[in-house]
Amino acid sequence: MFVGTSSDSGKSVLAAAFCRILKRRGVRVAPFKAQNMALNSGVTPDGHEMGRAQIVQAEAAGIEPHVDMNPILLKPTSDTGSQVIVHGIAQGSMDAASYYQNKKTLWPAVTASYDRLASQYDCIVLEGAGSPVEVNLKQNDIVNMAMADYADAAVVLVADIDRGGVFASIVGTVELLEEHERRRLRGVIINKFRGDAALLRDGLEFIKNRTGIPVLGVVPMLRDLYVPGEDSVALERKRFQQVKEAAVVSVGIIRLPHMANYTDFDPLELDPRFSIEYVLSVKSLAGHDVIIIPGSKNVPNDMRFLHETGLSDALLRYEQAGGRVVGVCGGYQMLGRWIRDPLGVESKDLTEVAGLGLLPLTTIFEPNKITRQVHAAVTLPDLKTSAALEGYEIHMGRSSVDADGNCFVHEHLTASHDGRVWGSYVHGLFDSDQMRDSLIAWARAGAGDAPLTSFSYRAYKEHNYDLLADTVERYMDVGSILKQMGFAYA
Repeated sequence: MFVGTSSDSGKSVLAAAFCRILKRRGVRVAPFKAQNMALNSGVTPDGHEMGRAQIVQAEAAGIEPHVDMNPILLKPTSDTGSQVIVHGIAQGSMDAASYYQNKKTLWPAVTASYDRLASQYDCIVLEGAGSPVEVNLKQNDIVNMAMADYADAAVVLVADIDRGGVFASIVGTVELLEEHERRRLRGVIINKFRGDAALLRDGLEFIKNRTGIPVLGVVPMLRDLYVPGEDSVALERKRFQQVKEAAVVSVGIIRLPHMANYTDFDPLELDPRFSIEYVLSVKSLAGHDVIIIPGSKNVPNDMRFLHETGLSDALLRYEQAGGRVVGVCGGYQMLGRWIRDPLGVESKDLTEVAGLGLLPLTTIFEPNKITRQVHAAVTLPDLKTSAALEGYEIHMGRSSVDADGNCFVHEHLTASHDGRVWGSYVHGLFDSDQMRDSLIAWARAGAGDAPLTSFSYRAYKEHNYDLLADTVERYMDVGSILKQMGFAYA
């Protein structure tokens, strides 16, 4: 089990690395995180929702994701509340205080999932959440040391040196662990190091002498490695403009306050034919070939944000001047005329808000969530060639075309009559190499053929999982670590 001195210490990435390391040794391995709080989620083949981190770890392990790998998922809807998803099915929303009071009632669901996984695989790589020594939360812990005890797991502590204060955070974490918990610790990994590791020698000796716990490795900052992000910390990094010399299409993505499933746009960031900017202001809309409105975990309030900041009026002017606009899931709902949430499913204080009116749609939120995988061929407006895609839907709202609506409707796509605006409920649209080709052709509309893609997103991910495993093996004695942890897979 990997636990961390803090959030974003690198637990998820190292868990993915060890899933790939064990897979390459012929081990049947699966990931597990009892409770995940994440803005990004995905849908399993059987139509259940789970956190993206465990989907990524399952990909690294070479297996299909299953909700038993992440039995409890919390999706923040505000600063104080989250939607609670158990075994892939939404159970409603709770504020933080209510959830922590009721968290122990979810323990049987967590242990049942773990037991099922443990009976099917040779090895489980567990991941904790945040820090295992949050003294105000520990009484109701179901994800860190309580889970390590249940699984009888050997534990490795991951510390982020890039933030500073690494020695204090390691020593403080070890000393705040209870004695029986401390006995589970097999070592420390110092993560995200920049510079000459020789300069750390005295510090590593200090950790060993002060805590009795060895440092198992110093892993460098992996700047050029790609592993899909999952949480709000990763989202904070999406505040950049990325201009590429080979780009033929410039895309602006609206940076919504409750932006969700932002990994939808990773393939566009990685494909050299696209330049990307995460748009925070009205002035940033200009100059882009396409503007994308992404998914949201609180669509009514994010729509209000567009109105209050002037972005909604700017988007209308952009479209009227010939600009092209795409909406994905919540962004698709915002393209319509009305968004109604009479039961307070996503917003407790906003039951109705006007949309952009770029598509003749009305969206009504209902208590039951739609979660399903999508395998389809989709043709973008004015194109003759369809694009095969594999994605997934996750949404509470149902959108319908108004009685006076005049638009193009496909099973997975709705487009304006002139073809310059379209939206879809499908996440993962741009994972498809063919769909990115189609997006370029649609965006360029008469500007001539763009070069065919030589970028495979799937192959790129696989290459990076192997590169991640190679890097971790280079900077850690993985063979001895696995032996220490009781595995004979060195």
